[in-house]
Amino acid sequence: MTLETLHLLFFKNYDEATLQLSPHINCFIGDNGSGKTNLLDAIHYLSLTKSAFTTSDIQSIKQGEEFFSIRGKFSTPEAEDTVQCSFRLGQKKLVTRNKHPYERLSDHIGRYPVVLISPYDTDLIRQGSEERRKYFDSLISQLDHEYLELLISYAYLLRQRNSLLKLAADRQSYDRDYLLVLDEQLAPLGKRIAQIRQVFLADFVPVFQRHYYQLANDREAVNIDYKSQLPDADFAQLLRTHERKDLALQRTTVGPHKDDFLFLMNELPVKGYGSQGQQKSFVIAVKLAHFEIAASRKKHKPLLLLDDIFDRLDETRITRLMQLVANQTFGQVFLTDTHLDRTDRILSNLSEQILRFRIESGKVIPL
Repeated sequence: MTLETLHLLFFKNYDEATLQLSPHINCFIGDNGSGKTNLLDAIHYLSLTKSAFTTSDIQSIKQGEEFFSIRGKFSTPEAEDTVQCSFRLGQKKLVTRNKHPYERLSDHIGRYPVVLISPYDTDLIRQGSEERRKYFDSLISQLDHEYLELLISYAYLLRQRNSLLKLAADRQSYDRDYLLVLDEQLAPLGKRIAQIRQVFLADFVPVFQRHYYQLANDREAVNIDYKSQLPDADFAQLLRTHERKDLALQRTTVGPHKDDFLFLMNELPVKGYGSQGQQKSFVIAVKLAHFEIAASRKKHKPLLLLDDIFDRLDETRITRLMQLVANQTFGQVFLTDTHLDRTDRILSNLSEQILRFRIESGKVIPL
């Protein structure tokens, strides 16, 4: 799978930009703050209908404007598709494929997989369980549409249950029959979500471990462990057991929305016991495993986005990543850097299909 063209209008710091892209390596070169990462984010948005770096679509509109639009032409062995994502203040986000709007955005997820490696990846280690849960939920959702639908249904019912709990605290009474109905509806969804996570991780961990050992000089034992009260427990019974606590705290305190993916090194948390280099190797190995499994299950390689890795990684890890690029492990690659000479040196002899773009204050200049 390749992205042949990219067009932006009022996206972040861009007025308008049009890029014809290489099927192998595309380099965005510019100073910090020039808009390099915003191009990667536009590609991420086309693939997943959301920004990788901001939580609100409003933050993706160029200051002073009322809307943004991103359009890209994807090519796969089966077809060529034009995808457009647009958002206007006060309106719903619109995503179209070959000019036909999706009735549900979830139908788009997984069609054009993408993997992003960025300086913020170590947040998966440093931040709490929600960050890791969101990452694995997004990963699995790109590969399994049933899982995405389960998450959507579960999130809707969870909001209903939490609203009822809050209302109960405000009114000092609540409709317990309705609460039990919600519990009965939540229970099979939560159990299935936990089961899919457990099965997925069993496949994911060996691939992740192999990539870690290829990246790192050290031979420490690394693992990712799924921490959950499910899938073996009776979720409906758990909800009933925690009912008084939930009422007191006005939120649902058990379920897959509280699960965690524990990042471990020698059976201890990487956050506390891994060096900075080990942590970087850990998260890059997670992303490389993500790429390999997605490529295997989707039958075509995801787009690979590399954000400022030459500034953030040591020479050994960069060399090993570039060996994977040289061996055609990856398909289409997009990378950002601040120094053209460094990029040229690192990429020398890797491919004849390299395009370079100079990025200057939201303007794209082919080199």
